[in-house]
Amino acid sequence: MADRKMTQLAAPEAAIASYLDDLLQTATSSAREDEPVIQEPASVAEPVVVATPEPVRVVAEPALTPEPEPTGGPDKYEAEPPARPDWSGEPFECLIFTVAGLQLAVPLVLLGAVHRIEEEIRSLPGSPRWYMGIRPDRDHNLRVVDTAEWIMAGRVPEGVRDNYRFVIRLDNSEWGLACDEVAQSFTLKPEEVKWRTARSKRPWLAGTVVDHMCALIDVRTMAHLLARAEQEHHLDLS
Repeated sequence: MADRKMTQLAAPEAAIASYLDDLLQTATSSAREDEPVIQEPASVAEPVVVATPEPVRVVAEPALTPEPEPTGGPDKYEAEPPARPDWSGEPFECLIFTVAGLQLAVPLVLLGAVHRIEEEIRSLPGSPRWYMGIRPDRDHNLRVVDTAEWIMAGRVPEGVRDNYRFVIRLDNSEWGLACDEVAQSFTLKPEEVKWRTARSKRPWLAGTVVDHMCALIDVRTMAHLLARAEQEHHLDLS
């Protein structure tokens, strides 16, 4: 009985650890993806005399209309974002927050606000799993994202939403990320971040901070992906 209980407790932690390892692996291996492949020079063959063939009449076939590209999800971006955000050149302040045990960080310069969840956020019927609903505010309505569903789809432990206590607003956008806890802020030097050089996969992930075991979010790219997903799902969030 005790072994079964320990297994139930360990399963979510194992999923989170696996995902964090994947994030770290993505950041550290992305540089190798851009390395040019050096090919061995091809051997030069002896010239061969070939008889001139009879001319062949070529009939042009009608051009085929290309099939439309499928719409992308959270990890798709129509144009790969810059390798490093514009705020990454100098030391910058960051805020760490946690989602289902995973530590994420956002630069304070693009942190719109931190709101406490005081009332239940109800989702719209037919909305995707990653969309929690609207958090009304005096100035504007904030679209709240189930952060775990958005970035950990397929690896989300049960009951994640029960632990959400705060919403992190992304810059001056209408989007906010739900989270469990908000931790300390700290200063990062650019060389302390493992920046990603290729971001066709998980374009919202700017890099990882190994010393703090956290993933650094590209706030503008994340907000762009969410706004595009809203259009693709035809969500009426007004």
